Amino acid sequence: MTLVSVPRDALAELAGTRPRPAALAALTEGLHARRLLLLKTLAVRVERAGGPARQDFEADWALLEEAERTDARAVREVVDYPLTGAWLAEALAAPDGPALHGQLAQFRGLAAAAAVRAGHRLTVTVPPAAGFLVLPGLGVLDPAAGRAHLDGRSGSVRIPDGPGGGNVVPLFAPAVRWAAPRRPAQRGWSALGTLPGGAVVLDDLHPERVPPGGIGPGALPPAERPRSAHRVWARRWREAHAILRTTDPERVAEIGAVLRAVVPLASPRRGGPAMSATLQTAPGAMLSQLPMSGTDLAESLVHEVHHTKLAALHELVPLCRPGGAAVHRVGWRSDARPVAGVLHGAYAHLALSDLWWRARSGATAGRAWRRRAAEQFDQHRAHVGQALSILLESDELTFTGGQFVREMARSHARLGVASRGHE
Repeated sequence: MTLVSVPRDALAELAGTRPRPAALAALTEGLHARRLLLLKTLAVRVERAGGPARQDFEADWALLEEAERTDARAVREVVDYPLTGAWLAEALAAPDGPALHGQLAQFRGLAAAAAVRAGHRLTVTVPPAAGFLVLPGLGVLDPAAGRAHLDGRSGSVRIPDGPGGGNVVPLFAPAVRWAAPRRPAQRGWSALGTLPGGAVVLDDLHPERVPPGGIGPGALPPAERPRSAHRVWARRWREAHAILRTTDPERVAEIGAVLRAVVPLASPRRGGPAMSATLQTAPGAMLSQLPMSGTDLAESLVHEVHHTKLAALHELVPLCRPGGAAVHRVGWRSDARPVAGVLHGAYAHLALSDLWWRARSGATAGRAWRRRAAEQFDQHRAHVGQALSILLESDELTFTGGQFVREMARSHARLGVASRGHE
């Protein structure tokens, strides 16, 4: 496997958990290079397999290249979309034959989405028998009711509703407002909604947004429309961003730079906290049940952004050696965790400890938020210290992983000094 190097100073800044645009840019560039490598690996595999799927794939690949010549940044948006990574993982793991061919059908949607975003000339007619077409980051086209005519230059689709009739629906708008799915004017096209104030989409359509067996100990499935509660998500999103802007504005900018999608999970059980997660194959997407409050979402955003950063970094520069069998108890979980899990949890909770320290010390934060932050800071800073001790003594870290953990320990120590000064 070809690895992409990350500059040492960027590695140190990432370990500190504070938002650092230059370090994040280095991570983003590395992740993009990794995504291109995986796409080319898939192309080589398809070429070797041959058959009719190869011709279709090559035509779609040519479209992707043409769209890139029109607008490289727009194409990159689609290639780097988090759930493109989840699909690539499924495609590369699929056995030769029908399973692989079924996965390759999604590459056509990727190429079409890239062409639409780039404004590249494209005319595609999708017959009903072709099944639905996933346009990553945009939505899903289901031509079951009639032939769909996709026009890349205008960024629209026409789905006939009778002899000589049809509806022309825009596919791409940077700030798509939420609308009840399947309105008569949008028959056959389901668009993703964008959360307020940015370009993060609520993706409740992509077929690879949650692993087939569900996510987490409860094997949670994704929330399906119309139960994905976009309006409530939008309200929580505004609340969370308001809390973060008064506490740590740099975190708001980092969330906007790191996250591309939120994947709603099935509703939380009564009385239990909302569960959130990040897929190793899809950094930049936060999978989450609907949080009970804006404060809960603010914490989940910081938590999952750091899972994304660490997942992306580990893809480029492995921090743990594979195959380690040891498991360890940590303060924030009831079950024993492998070293990789200890590292992920320590990193996310170190970032949260920094957030909580700023909230409890800030005059602009609300009283209830300051009180909660003080309680969480004291508890989780101790938990992170215990986890760092485990990691510093582990022989399962790579050389780079050891460097990374030592930088984390320095940040943890600085928080201790700062908290004593505050007292």
